[in-house]
Amino acid sequence: MFERPESGDRALVVALDIGRDDRVDRMAEIAALAESAGATVVGNLRGRRPRPDPAWFAGRGKVDEIAAQCRETDADLVIFDHALSGVQQRNLEQALECRVVDRTSLILDIFAQRARSAEGKLQVELAQLNHMSTRLVGGWTHLERQKGGIGLRGPGETQLETDRRLITQRVKLLRERLRRVARSRATQNRARHRADVRTVALVGYTNAGKSTLFNRLTAANVYTANQLFATLDTKLRRLRIADAANIVVSDTVGFIRDLPHDLVAAFRATLAEAADADLLLHVIDAGAETRDDQIEAVEALLAEIGAGDVPQLRVFNKIDIAGTGTGVERDPCGNIASVRVSATTGAGIAELRDALAERFPASPTPFSEPIDAPARSG
Repeated sequence: MFERPESGDRALVVALDIGRDDRVDRMAEIAALAESAGATVVGNLRGRRPRPDPAWFAGRGKVDEIAAQCRETDADLVIFDHALSGVQQRNLEQALECRVVDRTSLILDIFAQRARSAEGKLQVELAQLNHMSTRLVGGWTHLERQKGGIGLRGPGETQLETDRRLITQRVKLLRERLRRVARSRATQNRARHRADVRTVALVGYTNAGKSTLFNRLTAANVYTANQLFATLDTKLRRLRIADAANIVVSDTVGFIRDLPHDLVAAFRATLAEAADADLLLHVIDAGAETRDDQIEAVEALLAEIGAGDVPQLRVFNKIDIAGTGTGVERDPCGNIASVRVSATTGAGIAELRDALAERFPASPTPFSEPIDAPARSG
């Protein structure tokens, strides 16, 4: 029986067109995800199917082609840009004789590497356990064998049942801890509202430049890198703008197409910063070839977390790369709808700050009686 290897970083990435025609874009993204996870991409393979194969996902002929390319490139890891069932993953690993990782597991692995705060680690572990719990049924055969031996035969607990019970107990504990975090976050939000503090949340597709813009606006020192999901943990900083109300800016986790539902559920407390914000700064990579698709993916996820109706200001970032100039666009009502900036060079940042001041003007000075006002009769 094939024993699943525990390591391997020479990856062959596979992206199949299942009823759509965006294979090139998806291939570039899954390769970038693989590199972000620390893999070395040694090859890629595309294909087209009307629907997934129940047993292999890719079909037996394509599996043979993948196996041949693994031998040619000496790949010890195959990454699918799709969500695989536990049965499909098991069948593929036995046929290919190497480890197989799907898109969901890959993103979870990246999040596990990047989480730094205690809350972030709890969220990632919860997502991983939820994902793992769906793969116990029909998994490796050694999990289905009942414990045996003298004195142990009979209606004992199978290893599969033991694993399921342990996962359930751990998930319950993690959810309770995250509920306490959510209550604490809600208390902080209520305190900000009582203090008349405006909250602005940065949202956008991963690697659109949110953290760089956050640093530029608030003079923070958040880690940035040209990679997917460079930062995960939410950061909050005060933004000081003359003639503007008190503003707190939060930098949230980046979005991506087909973000695992378990991950969205686990990060719901963090993503609540966007749902509870007074304004969303939707940061967009102005030079991305798939810019419209990325905008659509972000809008869909915002709707999923209950932030679809929060007012937005679109920030088209990386204009230095896109070759466009700074500028401001207004909607038919005269409100600023978008700003073009470069968070790296600082171009357009002054216009963005002015837009925020226009959106959140400082409260008028409380009325006070003139010094020479007549005294009131008692």
